[in-house]
Amino acid sequence: MNDEMIKYAEELTSGESQVLQELRAHCYAHYEDSSMLSGFFQGRVLSMLSHMIRPKTALEIGTYLGYSALCLAEGLADDGRVITIDVLEETNRVAKSFVDKTAYKDKIEFLLGNAAHLIPNIEGPFDLVFIDADKPNYSKYYDLVFPRLSDHGFIIADNVLWSGKVLEAEKDENTQALFDFGKKVLADDRVENVLLPIRDGLMVIRKKETSVSLT
Repeated sequence: MNDEMIKYAEELTSGESQVLQELRAHCYAHYEDSSMLSGFFQGRVLSMLSHMIRPKTALEIGTYLGYSALCLAEGLADDGRVITIDVLEETNRVAKSFVDKTAYKDKIEFLLGNAAHLIPNIEGPFDLVFIDADKPNYSKYYDLVFPRLSDHGFIIADNVLWSGKVLEAEKDENTQALFDFGKKVLADDRVENVLLPIRDGLMVIRKKETSVSLT
């Protein structure tokens, strides 16, 4: 879509909370890598999907400044929680400072460390998983979370279009990893998926009921 159509879509989208507005402003003012933030429109999509799924346990791989964790928390079941993983202490402190301003401060748990090492020790099942971390490990994270994904559970993966680079013949490591991840998901008969051309591409993946779920 062109910029005018995107602006129109955003104007006809329900607004975000005051804390999320402040967090976006803080990110754009202080971080050169602000494109890593989910942003307003994608954040509203994540919130809407979470409201539709009503997860009891949502796992996020890649916290950054906590914007997407807060969006996912908006749709939790009454007794639900978000567990979010990252490796950077500085951005984690910022994320916690903004989460502490909200009603979700007791519903979001922060884990600091290598996600591949932490995930096997997190209690499932997961009703919703959001993958938005180091691209070469997308397929690994998918394989780690899938056995404990609840029946009809969802995985959402960000950046699967990678600014269109996935269409190029020559691919760097990140691009090839995202391309391979997309093909891997499409070939997995345990799931149904749709790639939404929102921002940098959101892959929404639904686990079929016939799959075996482990806790």
